[in-house]
Amino acid sequence: MTVLADCPGVTNIVVLPGAAREPAGDVVLCDAARESANELLGRLGWLRTEGSIAVEQVDLSMSEVAADAIEAAPGEPDDAVVWEELAQRLHAETRVTWAYLVFLIIATQLSGIAVVLDSPVLIVGAMVLGPEFGAVAAVCFGLLHRKWDLIATAFRTLAVGFAVAVAVTFACAFVAALLGWIGDANLATNEEMQFIVKPDRWSFIVALLAGAAGVLSITAGKSSALVGVFISVTTVPAAGYAAVALALGQWSEVGHAALQLAVNVLGMVVSGTVVLTVQRAFWPQVGRRSSSWTRPPRHPYG
Repeated sequence: MTVLADCPGVTNIVVLPGAAREPAGDVVLCDAARESANELLGRLGWLRTEGSIAVEQVDLSMSEVAADAIEAAPGEPDDAVVWEELAQRLHAETRVTWAYLVFLIIATQLSGIAVVLDSPVLIVGAMVLGPEFGAVAAVCFGLLHRKWDLIATAFRTLAVGFAVAVAVTFACAFVAALLGWIGDANLATNEEMQFIVKPDRWSFIVALLAGAAGVLSITAGKSSALVGVFISVTTVPAAGYAAVALALGQWSEVGHAALQLAVNVLGMVVSGTVVLTVQRAFWPQVGRRSSSWTRPPRHPYG
């Protein structure tokens, strides 16, 4: 209660004595401005072993005291990064799950069909469907905090996902080639589709911009902006093109597509890490402090 009362941006504090049964104890509820979340979680870190903390997003709060709490907290809500929330989310994004594999397989399949049909519309659909940005963001987070195990796990997730997706797409394209449904002519894409397999300086610049926007959309909770990131980079289309080219024995085209994939991932990792570094360095952490309060050790994620 002392921590909650002293932390700026906290209001609507409720105490339910003895309400918890397993484990037994009190239940304490409060509303906190997003800008105050890092300080609050940092001060209450000891509850990890002596209790638990659950955080929920409040979509609507019609209260003058809540508005005053937001004003009292340092910074703006959209600029605040809740590092604990981000850490848990990105750790989850590095798991190789069936859902992750299926989405990536379907996206890569759509990309392969788009190459065959020379369809930019299908390419865009495949870009939106691809789930790989979470693992890329996890690499950025791992680089920021020197968490090498997280980086290794994220790269493994990317490698396994794209390997499985390319293998499945290759198998389907190989069967289609045997049936005479596709041939070398299907790789002769028009000018609108050449961006998939012709990496250049613009490819890297686009990847840099997309990576920065993607990390900002995750930290600020702007999911609509993340869709634009998916449409901007050609990771999944490059994988689909590589699978079709591999099935047709066009090895040079496979190399070009693989290079495009690598350029995009590298660009997103570089800019995403820079954005996280800037957010950690310049996010305002100064709020009011009780004269009797000793500042806790630096929070592990911010």
